[in-house]
Amino acid sequence: MKKSLISLVAIALVAASSLSQAQTPAPAVPADSLTYNMGAVTDYRYRGISQSRKQPALQGGVDFVSTSGFYVGAWASTIKWIKDAQETASPAVTNVKGFKGGLEIDLYGGYKKEVAKDTTLDFGLLQYYYPGNKYSSAGSYYNPNTLEVYGAVSYGAFTAKLSNSIGPLFGQKNPDGTTTSGSRYLDLSYTLDMGDGLTIVPHIGDQYFKHVSKTPSYSYNDFSIAVNKDMNGTVLSATVVGTNYKKLHGFDATQFVYDGKAPTKNMGDTAVVFGIKKNF
Repeated sequence: MKKSLISLVAIALVAASSLSQAQTPAPAVPADSLTYNMGAVTDYRYRGISQSRKQPALQGGVDFVSTSGFYVGAWASTIKWIKDAQETASPAVTNVKGFKGGLEIDLYGGYKKEVAKDTTLDFGLLQYYYPGNKYSSAGSYYNPNTLEVYGAVSYGAFTAKLSNSIGPLFGQKNPDGTTTSGSRYLDLSYTLDMGDGLTIVPHIGDQYFKHVSKTPSYSYNDFSIAVNKDMNGTVLSATVVGTNYKKLHGFDATQFVYDGKAPTKNMGDTAVVFGIKKNF
């Protein structure tokens, strides 16, 4: 009788253990992800320079990330600088009706992987595309569509990224008329996680326009400090951003920095930009 009781208890324990294991959820298996985002900013600044003539811009994108580390994505924003170029072109553009180019579409793909504790590598290609643009109709510019190859390394909260253009950078010619092909941009940033969805991100950048003579190029530096608040997928941001372009080069006719409607209006001065973005 005693042996029978012991056997029944053992059977019950085994059964209970099996039931407990069956009811315990299995560890989550990483899955490929497809995400979307949409939002707006009071001024679309890129590498410190306003792309929207210091006016609001609508933006949105889609990203696919594989568990293998490969990713592809697309992002778009409204812009004004290509249309404004008609006002600053030299010689003046008078034979182009409707200087088109009000949209920027970025197409990108790459590979990102953690290669050691707290160390991540990221490299890929980024195509800036401006559908229907007539930027090159102004003799002082190339087609602004630009392809860049980039590589980045992140260690903890610090990220360093280097981008190099394949072909002229955003349609720009140097002051001496030489090509800007091979220009590069160095981006250094640090993400301070303050908790509860709040981050502070200081950034400095160095935009170098490649040139082949001693004539000064359009090279400059930019800086920013962004404060972001993520509230269940809705991100509010406030960013102080600016450049030293005016200090280095003064005012000139290039629409890369100055507003075609008001050529003395610096598109790279210091300002505060507010934004809202929803992630899905």
